[in-house]
Amino acid sequence: MVSYYARRIGMAALVLFISVTFAFAVFRLMPGSPAEAMFQNLMARCEQSGRTCDADRIWRRVQVITGVDYDKPLHIAYFEYLRDIFIYQDFGESIWKREPVFPYLLEKVPWAIFLSIYGLTVGRAIGIILGAMMAYKEGSRFDSGLTLFTILNQGIPYFFVAILGLVFLGFNLGWFPTSGRMNPDTVAGLNYPFIAGLAAHAFLPISTGIVASLGGGLAFRGNSVREMGKPYIKLAHLRGIPDGRIALRYVGRNAILPVYTNIMMGIASLFGSSIIIEQIFTYPAIGYATYNALVQRDYPLLMGAFVFFTTLTVLGILLADLTYGIIDPRVNTGGDRESF
Repeated sequence: MVSYYARRIGMAALVLFISVTFAFAVFRLMPGSPAEAMFQNLMARCEQSGRTCDADRIWRRVQVITGVDYDKPLHIAYFEYLRDIFIYQDFGESIWKREPVFPYLLEKVPWAIFLSIYGLTVGRAIGIILGAMMAYKEGSRFDSGLTLFTILNQGIPYFFVAILGLVFLGFNLGWFPTSGRMNPDTVAGLNYPFIAGLAAHAFLPISTGIVASLGGGLAFRGNSVREMGKPYIKLAHLRGIPDGRIALRYVGRNAILPVYTNIMMGIASLFGSSIIIEQIFTYPAIGYATYNALVQRDYPLLMGAFVFFTTLTVLGILLADLTYGIIDPRVNTGGDRESF
């Protein structure tokens, strides 16, 4: 088992290393690189202002912004870029915000986690519960109705649901705020007005995340139906094992295995979808910052967000790998049993 965990952690570290290397390659090696575009943009701004433009000074400014020294040999610049990111957490400087990228993104992370984790956990939990109920009511009107609902839920884009919620519940009815993440008239802290304002501003974005996560219920239903038809379930009934234990210890644990990794990867997918959700609701978290960086052509901030989203994806998969043995003992024991 030690070698299993070591391989998984090593693979995760390798993927992160490759993603950071890609960010360096975008700045340093690509023809017509973002660094050249930033240099031309800064030169144009300087000329429009009527000031004396020093090309060397502006080029040094580009090096500070990107965090890449273009005057040094490739291998030395690459080593210093890795050192700055992994040791000093220096991703360069944002052109749009004119501040270091890492602290700016770090300030947005808790708000993105607040939205995404609630949307993921509540949505996935509801989806799994509904999937289990559909499986045990297979063929009934309840099963048919929820199956149709789940299919429609997967077919309708989540941002369409977000727009509907914003228009009807926000603008038309005025039940929830349409932008921002807190009430500006309240004082931040553990007080009811501030917390109520946070909940009101987050309700529509979180609800959209919940709706986007319900699709996993249909997959869990299919897995549960397949498990209930297997011989070991029939044998468990003959042995007089209570239905509740069969549902949780046999059907539930085996049925959730194929969708478990997708559930963990849903962490990254929700952060990715937050780029659109936060833009729709004008919720200033990391997705909103990423979108504006794209509009402003803020390449250092985009590369920092790219590394951030890659890290989340890798951590989600790694967490799934490291915790898989909790729900599937065969990973720990090395056995080849089909049930437990």
